[in-house]
Amino acid sequence: MRTRVKICGITRLEDARDAVLHGADAVGLVFYGPSARCVSLASARDIVKHTPPFVGTVAVFVNPLRDEVEEVIRECNVTLLQFHGDEAPDFCASFPRPYIKAARIRPGLDLIKYLSPYIDAQAWMLDAFHEDLWGGTGGAFDWSVVPDKMAKPVVLSGGLTADNVSAAIRRVRPYAVDVSTGVEMSRGIKDTARIAAFIGAVKNEDV
Repeated sequence: MRTRVKICGITRLEDARDAVLHGADAVGLVFYGPSARCVSLASARDIVKHTPPFVGTVAVFVNPLRDEVEEVIRECNVTLLQFHGDEAPDFCASFPRPYIKAARIRPGLDLIKYLSPYIDAQAWMLDAFHEDLWGGTGGAFDWSVVPDKMAKPVVLSGGLTADNVSAAIRRVRPYAVDVSTGVEMSRGIKDTARIAAFIGAVKNEDV
């Protein structure tokens, strides 16, 4: 099965275009104020408008208010929601868009117990834990803690780069991989060569 690729933390139209040009399946737009990758509604609207058919546009939230999610859906017309905080299952499932629920892997976390209530999710994302950051940490976690079989497709995130994504795919066999820091020249600014190298490494592993 082909491993899908999401390039997350897109803040510029040119970076979205580069991601699509090199074969990304989805682009992620962060709507979380404290993040250096937080995108304005106007910029997000422009990016979504210029994203071609069959490429997903994912709105990423961390413990948002209902009004915030509804505004993004209404103004930007994204295709998928990603909840990266402590959102309740009924909250995640209450919007007119499919969603992904993220779990930040840390010692003592019962992964299956944590994610099982989110059975309505389209996929479960596994990301690295950081005490002060919600995603985009640039750090990886121990891939061996991921169960061989999960009830939902797995999106693997956290510290992935062109150098280690092949090993990650071989170990976890995820439905998709998600990268942000690993393809950046600076926070929120992507590097086209790194995007190309990352997606190329994923494609080579799928051969």
